[in-house]
Amino acid sequence: MEKPAEDKMPLTSHLDELRTRLVRILIALGVGFGVCYVFKDWLFVVITRPLVAVLPKNSHMVFTGLPEAFFIYMKIAFFASLVLTSPYTLYQVWKFVAPGLYREERRYGLAFILSSTLLFTGGVLFGYFIALPPAFAFFVSFTTEMLRPMISFREYLSLALKFLLAFGLAFELPVFIYFLTKVGVVNVRILRKQRRYAILMIFIASAILTPSPDAVSQIIMALPLMVLYELGILVAKVAERKKAADSGIENGKESPS
Repeated sequence: MEKPAEDKMPLTSHLDELRTRLVRILIALGVGFGVCYVFKDWLFVVITRPLVAVLPKNSHMVFTGLPEAFFIYMKIAFFASLVLTSPYTLYQVWKFVAPGLYREERRYGLAFILSSTLLFTGGVLFGYFIALPPAFAFFVSFTTEMLRPMISFREYLSLALKFLLAFGLAFELPVFIYFLTKVGVVNVRILRKQRRYAILMIFIASAILTPSPDAVSQIIMALPLMVLYELGILVAKVAERKKAADSGIENGKESPS
């Protein structure tokens, strides 16, 4: 396996490369924001659907300041742009770090981008369709004849976006485990041996990451994370086999004929 060339580029060249990648990411975000803002009304309906479905009849959301509604639409468009442009953002990140990797490792660029995008999107969709409805139903269940909900959309949006972002990031667990295995921080034996502690940490992380304090939402996040942890063990096994194969090839090249 060919090693990457020694880094002879000055620091200013690395900073220029980083600036170029960041500018491209910001341009993509700006274009995506413009596109998403055109569909802001449709995005508003989509983002509020989990709450609207459980609200009492004739309930509605409010905004409490004159510019609040405008900035809410801006925030919705920006978050949608983040999701829409995430493949391009990950591509730019990969292009920045790829020169420091082995040639064999560079081949995983497309797999990294696709898997990270699919897992993040899957986490957001899981949170939207599976986790948000029972969480909001829990909050709205405290409605009585004397206590009616009058929900600020700013607070709702902040809670919903934190919730969805937490699920999106949590679903990146297999990718995280794969790279930890590649650099030798963990291995399959350690992952299996520490499974019980991992489950405990998953429930603690679920309690921290979910903005909702109810146990139902935390369990809904913890269960897929446990499945993803087991998937991470399988991914680590593949990474170990690949690492061993690459090491064998390299040793074979170094040995005399």
